Amino acid sequence: MKKKILISTGGSGGHVIPAITIHDHLKNKYDVVISTDLRGFKYLDSINHKIFVVDTPRLNRLVLIPLAILKVFFLTLKSLFLLKREKIYILISTGGYMSLPLCLAAKMLKIKIFLIEPNMIIGRANKFFLNFCEKIICYDSNIISFPKKFQNKLIALNPLIRKKYYEKNFKLKTDKIFTVIVIGGSQGAQIFDGLLHESFIKISKIKSLKVIHQTNQNNINFLKNLYSKDEIDNVVFNFDQNLDILLKQADLCITRAGASSLAEVASLNIPFIAIPLPTSKDNHQFENANYYKNKNCCWIVEQTNFDQLKFEDLLIGILKNDDDFIKKKKNLENLNYQNTWNNVNQNLLRILNEN
Repeated sequence: MKKKILISTGGSGGHVIPAITIHDHLKNKYDVVISTDLRGFKYLDSINHKIFVVDTPRLNRLVLIPLAILKVFFLTLKSLFLLKREKIYILISTGGYMSLPLCLAAKMLKIKIFLIEPNMIIGRANKFFLNFCEKIICYDSNIISFPKKFQNKLIALNPLIRKKYYEKNFKLKTDKIFTVIVIGGSQGAQIFDGLLHESFIKISKIKSLKVIHQTNQNNINFLKNLYSKDEIDNVVFNFDQNLDILLKQADLCITRAGASSLAEVASLNIPFIAIPLPTSKDNHQFENANYYKNKNCCWIVEQTNFDQLKFEDLLIGILKNDDDFIKKKKNLENLNYQNTWNNVNQNLLRILNEN
């Protein structure tokens, strides 16, 4: 009988994507189940994943903190029963406050805990559980704000990206038109939905562009009509399970700076302009993007100081300065050298089996 592993995740796709990837890495060696909150449930496929819902409340509203603490207490009891009933051997947490009850229960039951930290600055939940975990798996050994006394628990692993992003069996571009893809705007951020298309239309007068644009559902027809009116080849969409296929058509990506998004774009050797979410906890999106900028793989545009004319100058410079663009693409190729699904799989299994 296979030993059972529970992966705790929830919230955003940035938590769930690593969980799904870990599931796929481990499913042949272990019996793997996933716990998520209600927000994370929408990202999971109940046909391919065994799912438990532990809907942990946020703890950041002072008025509601007493009620939230009470709910966490009852969810910890629920987690104790869940872990015992399912005979969980290892708990893997992808971070976030939603992991709190399960990690507390795992500690009480002396179940091995492994933490995943995809961001370049350690999350608060992961920092809290460093004392209890066996190891914390990060994408780099120089994580910001990481306590030195726990340095021996940190293991660097290549980013956990979905298997389809390693597959190179896609058609090479047959046209020479420069293609820009915009992702990260499905929630209707004004900078993605209301400004970028204006710049693309202006620049298309200078050089032909194809635009693949993720946007708010209510904005799709508006953008399609605008691009078509100016004779810009375009694909406008709200959400796509096969985003990898669209990304593989692109020369340049404009994106937020979630760790999973950047890892997947980088794995395809696509230079990108990162516009980090300025309200991200501890400014972690900026630090994620800065990791790639320091390796000369991308450009960063800060939303709080966004200047549309400077942004357009940046795009024009990218289109005209082939040397800089090619250099960044080459740096991404070097960064991904020997990064394969099998290598990550073997290293992940080794980490779990050593403890």
